[in-house]
Amino acid sequence: LKLLNKIKEYTFLSVTVTPFILEAKCGYIIIIMAVYWCTEVIPLAVTSLMPVVFLPLLGVRSAKAYLNNTNMLFFGGLIVAISVEHWNLHRRIALKILLLLGVKPALLMLGFMIVTAFLSMWISNTATTAMMIPIVQAVLDQLDSTEHDMTVMEQAAGQTNTVIELEEKSTPESTAANGKGLLTKKLMLLNLLHSAPQPRSKKWKHVCKGMTLCVCYAASIGGTATLTGTGPNVVLKGQMNQIYPDNNDIVNFASWFGFSFPNMVLMLVLAWLWLQCSFIGLNLKKSWGCGTEKTAKDKAAYNVLKEEMKKLGPVSYAELNVFLLFVLLVLLWFTRHPGFIKGWASWLFKGGEKYITDAVPAMFVSLLLFILPAQKPKFTAWNPTMKPFLSAPLLDWNVVQRKMPWSIVLLLGGGFALADASANSGLSAWLGDQMTPLGSIPPWAIASVVSFTVAVFTECTSNVATATLFLDILSISLQATSVKVHPLYVMLPATLSASFAFMLPVATPPNAIVFSYGSIRVLDMVKSGIIMNIIGVLSVTLAINTWGRPMFGLDTFPAWANSTAKQ
Repeated sequence: LKLLNKIKEYTFLSVTVTPFILEAKCGYIIIIMAVYWCTEVIPLAVTSLMPVVFLPLLGVRSAKAYLNNTNMLFFGGLIVAISVEHWNLHRRIALKILLLLGVKPALLMLGFMIVTAFLSMWISNTATTAMMIPIVQAVLDQLDSTEHDMTVMEQAAGQTNTVIELEEKSTPESTAANGKGLLTKKLMLLNLLHSAPQPRSKKWKHVCKGMTLCVCYAASIGGTATLTGTGPNVVLKGQMNQIYPDNNDIVNFASWFGFSFPNMVLMLVLAWLWLQCSFIGLNLKKSWGCGTEKTAKDKAAYNVLKEEMKKLGPVSYAELNVFLLFVLLVLLWFTRHPGFIKGWASWLFKGGEKYITDAVPAMFVSLLLFILPAQKPKFTAWNPTMKPFLSAPLLDWNVVQRKMPWSIVLLLGGGFALADASANSGLSAWLGDQMTPLGSIPPWAIASVVSFTVAVFTECTSNVATATLFLDILSISLQATSVKVHPLYVMLPATLSASFAFMLPVATPPNAIVFSYGSIRVLDMVKSGIIMNIIGVLSVTLAINTWGRPMFGLDTFPAWANSTAKQ
């Protein structure tokens, strides 16, 4: 109280001390959690539990907002992803696409990136990278082994020709006398050439770096395309519903996909061109195979992929069921509330557009995974002596419990609780009033600065924690009536930029997995990651100022944001 009185005395604030106590308490909790999230003095998930304890104890707010529909959406999406991973469906999809695209260097890198990005849209970035890297490594090892064998054969052929020339120059007497010795020397020479390990060339090491880096980059890029693809996307969805409850479900699976998928494709193409220029080179004839036949290396790489595909065996009944349920979930998400026509939620259920969210189909399909059998039912004539057909379900709770990233679920809850407390304690209104000078800055400049800041910050902090922290601050600030900027104009770039962790191995788990294989140095990742961050920020800036404007109506300040700010 003394400190606040001093602030009032020296800055002539036109507020009394007593009403500001609640806002100060809420702000104190946010600052403490932000410091703990950045420094990781305790685990991130444990820090996320602090609102459950301190918000009620300090009299700010109950923690009832900790779990909501958005948590259930993320939880349901993860359960479906775990089922896909459990039955190796993601591996079958990856190998099939790689076999279709081909094994030329440029096409191989593009194939790795397309597969990784596609899988990362539906399952976790970490699981996708952990699955893809062994495949990449196996292909690269086979290519290296084939190149080594070809080099050995060429050297052996050259040495053999030399020996034959010497034999031809020798006299018949010397040839007869030394025939056994020459034959022995040839055999020893061939054995030596085949057994001696050939060190990898500098150029080949460069190619290996590009092939492995493309996987972790594609995993981070692919996760931005869907609402459940990565944690920051779900944070935005929760913040919008928490702070702007009358937003007419502006951010749903369909609208997010319509905005983010083109941005993901743009980033993926630019990232592929950058990595190709940096690590492979733009030799169309060599990289693309224009007008050339398949070499021994290409055939060897193709055979590796075919062998990996054979190991999976034929498509099982469980894989087919999981695939059909996955397709069903995606269709339900897209058609629930398309925007241009009425969705199934409005047609089939009275008031469905108000009560049925994207979490409903996610949990519906999740329930089916625990009910439907993993083996094909046997329909036979009834016989009392026969044992009943009992099959395990497609998914077991022990598998979910083991593979579920519970820490991210808790991180989301902590962020939602903070957002709810900020809005109801008055901290939002107070901070919003301090942001009045922002009204004179062009919105595109605000969005660009926010994107760049978040992209740099997320290199050192968890992407979910970064998104939670920045979106809390931005949503609080944008509630001020003095700053007439559409909330999504700034919050969308911040959310996407939270996934642009390309520079450091510790920035995100996919980077750490790739770095652990030992072929990449930190400096390699930093050099490539700087350009990747620039590509990301520029792509998001382009997206938000082109197709994002009409899609979300970003040129006008929405009524639902104005009414919320007044409240």
